[in-house]
Amino acid sequence: MTFQVSVTPSGRQFSCEEDETVLSAALRAGVILPYGCKNGACGSCKGKIASGTVKHGPHQQRALPEAEEALGMSLFCCAKPQSDLTIEAREIVADADYPVKKMPSRIAKLEKLSHDVMLIALQLPANERLQYRAGQYIEFLLRDGKRRSYSMANAPHLDEHITLHVRHMSGGLFTDQVFTTLKERDILRFEGPQGTFFLREDSEKPIILLASGTGFAPIKALVEHLIHIESKRPVSLYWGGRRPADLYMHALCKEWEKQIPGFNYIPVVSDALPEDEWSGRSGFVHQAVIADHADLSGHQVYACGAPIVVDSAKRDFTAQCRLPADEFYADSFTSEADLAS
Repeated sequence: MTFQVSVTPSGRQFSCEEDETVLSAALRAGVILPYGCKNGACGSCKGKIASGTVKHGPHQQRALPEAEEALGMSLFCCAKPQSDLTIEAREIVADADYPVKKMPSRIAKLEKLSHDVMLIALQLPANERLQYRAGQYIEFLLRDGKRRSYSMANAPHLDEHITLHVRHMSGGLFTDQVFTTLKERDILRFEGPQGTFFLREDSEKPIILLASGTGFAPIKALVEHLIHIESKRPVSLYWGGRRPADLYMHALCKEWEKQIPGFNYIPVVSDALPEDEWSGRSGFVHQAVIADHADLSGHQVYACGAPIVVDSAKRDFTAQCRLPADEFYADSFTSEADLAS
């Protein structure tokens, strides 16, 4: 059975089969709703069901608590219609210059950035180019139909290789291979670009970049893009890790601070040990932002990292610092533990 879905406030409409998700149907119809993981873990696609009913597939409770679902909120990536729907969601303008496609790639380089973070550089086929926005991600196509998502860590204009930052998760379907059997010249297939985490260039507002762990990867791409377009917007980068070694490109960030006018870098470490001899900021990274910016009403925030960091930042920035909810852009990094492997 086919149902009709209407989007407010844009007024766009699309059809959705009863066995497909609202997000899949929207993307198929060229209606770009905000989304991230596409598996019910990050909450980026959350919106409201204004009328009609849906049935949710498996998802993380933190992404859609029962209390929110009772109020009519929905995760469109795992919601299947039971009737015609009217949904409330911010629609993102589609751009034909960034088509999603499946491509083979060859591993050009594997480089350890820290004891548990590997840089993978991918070489695309000759005469092929992946058109993407800084901040977006690709999905590796693995055996048995499984997928794993990683953000591009380089801006589109620096595309000799596509680079990714992969953190090792012990027992992980993909990351165990990355740190053991994967080697240069191996072939990996992927689909992309994916996601709606990218710079909104129609604004002149100061920017807060917030990263935890390997959430730094798309943030790095955003900074490189800001440099490329010669942006004059003030930028503050807050990067958090448990130990100083988790800030695996700390030296690069310090160089940016020296070279880019109006750029500030604030590293934050939550669990430094005495042997780390850490003398910088400590605690939770999003709380460092709050300590420095009591009023975020005139800012944009781009946050990427563990869901608990992203969720806490959105909650506290909007509640305590007057950040408009629609000026918070995020990509929650779901680990393999969040996925049904």
